[in-house]
Amino acid sequence: MPPKNKGGAKAKAPEPAKQEAPSKPQTIRELEWQWYYETNPYQKSFEQLGLHGMTPADRQAYLNQEYLKPGAAKTLSNKAQKELWKQLNEANVPIRSLPRPRDHQWGRDKYGRDIGDYTIEEYEAREAKKVKLLLLLDESSAFKVKRAKANENNPNLEKTYTCTEEDVEAERARRKEMSQLQQDLYGTKMDPYELDPDWDDVVPIPQIEPEGALATIAYPDEYAESMSYLRAVMAAKEYSPRCLRLTERIISLNPAHYTVWLYRFAIVQALNISIPDEIEWLNEISLAHIKNYQIWNHRQQLIDHYYPAIVTVPSEVGALAESERRFLEQMLQLDTKNYHVWSYRQYIVRKLGIWNDAERQSIETMIHEDVRNNSAWSHRFFIVFSNPAYATPDSHATEHDPKIPDDIVDREIEYAEQKILLAPQNQSPWNYLRGVLVKGGRKLGTVREFAEQFVRNLGDAEGEEVRSSHALDLLADIYKEAGELDRADLVLRRLGNKWDRIRRGYWEYRRKLLKAD
Repeated sequence: MPPKNKGGAKAKAPEPAKQEAPSKPQTIRELEWQWYYETNPYQKSFEQLGLHGMTPADRQAYLNQEYLKPGAAKTLSNKAQKELWKQLNEANVPIRSLPRPRDHQWGRDKYGRDIGDYTIEEYEAREAKKVKLLLLLDESSAFKVKRAKANENNPNLEKTYTCTEEDVEAERARRKEMSQLQQDLYGTKMDPYELDPDWDDVVPIPQIEPEGALATIAYPDEYAESMSYLRAVMAAKEYSPRCLRLTERIISLNPAHYTVWLYRFAIVQALNISIPDEIEWLNEISLAHIKNYQIWNHRQQLIDHYYPAIVTVPSEVGALAESERRFLEQMLQLDTKNYHVWSYRQYIVRKLGIWNDAERQSIETMIHEDVRNNSAWSHRFFIVFSNPAYATPDSHATEHDPKIPDDIVDREIEYAEQKILLAPQNQSPWNYLRGVLVKGGRKLGTVREFAEQFVRNLGDAEGEEVRSSHALDLLADIYKEAGELDRADLVLRRLGNKWDRIRRGYWEYRRKLLKAD
C-alpha cells in the first residue's frame, strides 16, 4: 500500500489502463478463461506486462486484490483494512474471483476428446444429458423401492403399495433410455439384465479365477455377464420362463456350452413346454450351427421325452417322423456328410420305426445326386439290413443274417451294381456290394462275372486294362475263395506295382496272407 500523503491537496489517483473488450468465446475452455479474467480483471495485464510494466493504478489494484484471498486482509490493521476496501471499491475489483483454470480439468469424452474443446452448444447439450440421466436414476431408484414394498406386502404399513405391469414396462423403457444416455456420455451400456427389471432380484455370481492363474480365459463382457446370472439361477434351482430366455441368449453366444443345454432341457421338463415348439426353435439354431454336437443331444432328449406321449397315436408319430425327415434332408443339403446328422438319423429311425420305403427312397435320392456319398450308402445299409420286420435283432453289420429275405438281397446287389457302372472307381458301392453279399450269405463268386468286366488282359504289359482298382481288390478275394491262389497273387501284385501303388505295402501284406493260407 502506498504511503499516506500527510499535507497539501490529495493527489489525483491515476487512471487504470483501458482493457480491450474480450472476443466472444468459441469453446467452453475459452469461456472459462473469460470468466476467470472477468473476476480477476488485472491478472491478464500482469501476465502480459509484468508488475513493473503495469500502470500505477493497475499495479496498485492488482496488489490490493491479493488481500482478497481468505484470511489475508486480517493481517492489516483496522485502519489499513478500511483504506484497502476503499481502494478496491474505487478500482471496481470483484470481491470474489474464480480460481485459475487447470489443464484438462474438464476430462475427456468417450472418444478421447478434451471436453474443454467442446463448443458452448455441445457442452450445454452434454450437460442436459447428464441432468436427464440423473433424473432417470432417481426415478429408477424410486421404482425399486416401490416394488420392494409391494412385494413385502407388510400389513403394518399405512400405505398400500402396488407395482403394476405398466410400472414395470415404464421402468424397462426408462432403463433403455438410461443405457442410451450412458452410451452417449461415457461409451458404456447397461448389460441386458440390468435393463430388465425382471432380473433385479438376482445377484449374479461371477467367474472366480484362481489367484495367479497363468491362462485366464478372456470371456467377452456380454457372455461373462450372462454366465454370472446363469450360475445364480442354477444355484437357486430356478426353472422359469426367464431362465429359459437366459439359456437361449447364452446358446446364441456359445452353442457348444453343454451345461446350458442340460439346464435348458430341465426347464423344458419343469415348465411342460411344448416339444414341437422347442423343436421348431432348435431347428433354427441347428441351421445356424451345423457342426455343433450339443444340439443333437438336446434333440434326442426332447424326442425321448415326447415319444411316450404320442406313441399310442400313430398319426402323430407319423407326422413327427415326416417332419424330422424333412428337416434332416435340409441339414444334409448344407453338409451331406455331417456325422452328427447321420448319427441322429439312425437314432430317429430306430425310435420312430421309420423303416419304410420313404426313408429308403430319400437316401436313394441323395445317392443319385452324389454316388460317392459314403454316408448315404452307410445309412442305406442300416435301414435295409437292420429293419426289425425281418432282420435278426442286434445282428452285426459284418455277419451273415439268415433272416434277410433273398429278394431283398437280390435287389440290393442289383442296386449296387447299377451304381458301380456309373462310377467304377468309386469305392462306396463296392464296399456296399461286399456287405450285401456277406449279409445275404452269398459267396463273393456270385459277382465274379460282374467284377471281371472291369479288368482285361491282367498281367499283359501292353494289353492290360483296368477300369477299377476296387474290382481288382474284390477279384483277389473271389479268386482266393475259389482256390485260384495264383490268379489272386497276380491281382495283388498288379495292384501294388501299378494300379494302387500308394498302398503297395498293404497289397504285399495281402500276398503274404495268401501264402500263409
